[in-house]
Amino acid sequence: MAIIMGKKEILVVDDQPGIRMLLKEIFTNEGYCVTTVETGQEALESLYAGSFDLLMLDYKLPVVDGAQVLKQLERDQVAIPAIVMSGLSEDLMKESEEFGLVKQVLAKPFNVEEVCEFAKSILD
Repeated sequence: MAIIMGKKEILVVDDQPGIRMLLKEIFTNEGYCVTTVETGQEALESLYAGSFDLLMLDYKLPVVDGAQVLKQLERDQVAIPAIVMSGLSEDLMKESEEFGLVKQVLAKPFNVEEVCEFAKSILD
């Protein structure tokens, strides 16, 4: 993967291919470099191997879920702002807000323009 100097990098983690494709298209069109992965384990591997400016993380993932990813990052003191996405109940979404890395929690289905605004406010 070629890294274009000066471009902010976003890691999108979601087990739904449609969500990954949509977010990749949106953020690429906005001028960001976007990497997508399907699982929490792939997310951790990517985060430790690369340099990202924003993590877009689905809360409900198979095997290693979003909460486990956030716990691992905080335990290892990896400081990356995160936007958590979830189709789960509000109680579970509030739980994710307890992580210091989480800057925003979005309920699925989300408003695409809102997602862009949240990401831009974090990245710019």
